Amino acid sequence: MVITRTPFRISFFGGGTDYPAWFEEHGGAVLSTTIDKYCHISARFLPQFFDHRSRIAYSKVELVKSHDEITHPVVRTALNFLGVDDGVEINNFDDLPARSGMGSSSSFAVGLLHALGVLRGKKPSKEELALNAIHVEQNMMKENVGCQDQVAAAYGGLNKIVFGGTDKMRVEPIILSDTRRKLFEDHLLLFFSGRSRYASEIVAEQIKNTPQKTRELEKMFQMVDETTGILKSGNLEEFGKLLDEAWKIKRGLSSRITTAHIDEIYEAAKAAGALGGKVLGAGGGGFMLFFVSPERREAVKDKLNSLLNVPFRFETQGSRVIYHEPENVKFA
Repeated sequence: MVITRTPFRISFFGGGTDYPAWFEEHGGAVLSTTIDKYCHISARFLPQFFDHRSRIAYSKVELVKSHDEITHPVVRTALNFLGVDDGVEINNFDDLPARSGMGSSSSFAVGLLHALGVLRGKKPSKEELALNAIHVEQNMMKENVGCQDQVAAAYGGLNKIVFGGTDKMRVEPIILSDTRRKLFEDHLLLFFSGRSRYASEIVAEQIKNTPQKTRELEKMFQMVDETTGILKSGNLEEFGKLLDEAWKIKRGLSSRITTAHIDEIYEAAKAAGALGGKVLGAGGGGFMLFFVSPERREAVKDKLNSLLNVPFRFETQGSRVIYHEPENVKFA
């Protein structure tokens, strides 16, 4: 049996420039971090004593006689991609809800590919995990997803991730002192809006609009370098103000990114002292992040007391195998 632990991510700047439709021509970059909230996946070869060949457990349980019968699209596609013919048992446990803007689908894909790879006697590198997850989601499943979530989940940490050019993908860790990192963390508040959504449907309109949004996307691309510099040595309040500016740009990329409910939450947080914020992921619902001076944290939490506040810290390890017991019995 193999158990993997793969983190969820928070994306600060550059979202939208990580889609091939943009970065293959213009180049792209994002600034993001993974946090101490995880997708756990266990996988093992299933003994052939049961009426079913494989068992897949997530928000529902699937008992199937053939992998083609699996309805979970990532599981079915990953098994096909890796050529796994044996019966398997796969279990998924998440710290955060799906379809909420935290990159959960890509964390699941990375964690599953990691678990199945190790189960088959291989140890995929972080780069392999990221690229394979991108291939599975974009090329095989035809999902409207970018490339940042898979890279963040595989590598972990606070990073500038660059897309395009001959390297296609480059991860540049942002090194902060413990004091500086904690100060940055203490400026961030995470709330769940209470509404989930299907990111692929929202992103489809954004991708369609890309040719008409060159100026906006170029500005979001430039903000990555600007805010990376602020994190290292600048006034952190400027980071929050730029987050507010980036949100104003992002909400104009598609009519489906924001809603009246989201706008109401955002304005309430700013009225209570937040310098900036954003809806995480594609938009339309899910989690919202706010940048708040430590002395205003309680005021913002009180103002948004109808929402679930989720405390978190950064994590640095990315997708990991936390348990591995090699199979001792081979079933014919």
